[in-house]
Amino acid sequence: MRTSDELSEADFRSLYRHLRGTAPGGARRGALDTIGEEQVLAAVREVRSGRTVSLAAPVNTRTAPDDAEPAEHRLTAPADGEPGSTGLEFARDRIAMNIHGDVNSHIDALCHVIYDGTLHGGIPAADALSPDGASALSIDLVRDGIVGRGVLLDIPRLHGVPWLEPGSQVMAEDLAAAEAGQGVRVGRGDILLVRVGHRRRREELGAWDTADARAGLHPTAMEFLAEREVAVLGSDGNSDTAPSAAQGVAFPVHVLAIHAMGLHLLDYLRFEDLAPICARDGRWSFLCVIAPLRLPAATGSPVNPLAIL
Repeated sequence: MRTSDELSEADFRSLYRHLRGTAPGGARRGALDTIGEEQVLAAVREVRSGRTVSLAAPVNTRTAPDDAEPAEHRLTAPADGEPGSTGLEFARDRIAMNIHGDVNSHIDALCHVIYDGTLHGGIPAADALSPDGASALSIDLVRDGIVGRGVLLDIPRLHGVPWLEPGSQVMAEDLAAAEAGQGVRVGRGDILLVRVGHRRRREELGAWDTADARAGLHPTAMEFLAEREVAVLGSDGNSDTAPSAAQGVAFPVHVLAIHAMGLHLLDYLRFEDLAPICARDGRWSFLCVIAPLRLPAATGSPVNPLAIL
């Protein structure tokens, strides 16, 4: 774990080219092609107690330093929120949200990142994106959900702290050390979940401007994911550090994960219910089910992933 180790723009592009070469050739589902029937059946065998745990945070509806445009939720019926005393009525409500905000749990589609004018796989962004949405690599790719083996690596636990301070960078050696300390190994087709403690820090100390300071993965840590052929990456932050760990690229892990490697990202999850259970039971892998909304042309979706233990 480090607090400053910036890559030059040239070094970042070299890393990008290397990781792009590890992506499944010609795949239009990206790294999800690493999850086959064998991986799903093996993940189902992870279930022992039948307990389910949500990995999402409650939807935020209040303005905060890290959420200038919170989700809007209101009751639309009964009128004025006052039900009558007789007859049949229905309570109805409406929600609107910025999918890619810095608080609410969401999944990024493979069309979310534009780099050098293209999307993952070299698709010209101008051909795929319009005001009507995305015609390629949208969240519709995962309309049937993502089911696989989830693995939680708890980096603050590794270092004996409740959370990583904003600006901290998780290196590949941290991921490997967490594996060893937790007695688990990340493998092909796994849904890798990396806890940095972002959510716990926010809950205990209050919100802060995450655009200025945020713990996450160092770009070189993505080599660990490529070597293990990970299918999905999730975090209780957004996987990127702030300030950025690469010159000239504001979100280097997003570029490497989504654009180069074809990894769907799960951002701003919540592991504060799951992590204590894993620590108590001494097991850090489980069946993980991710079910985005059916939004055919969207660049992402609100999401409530479930761990089934």
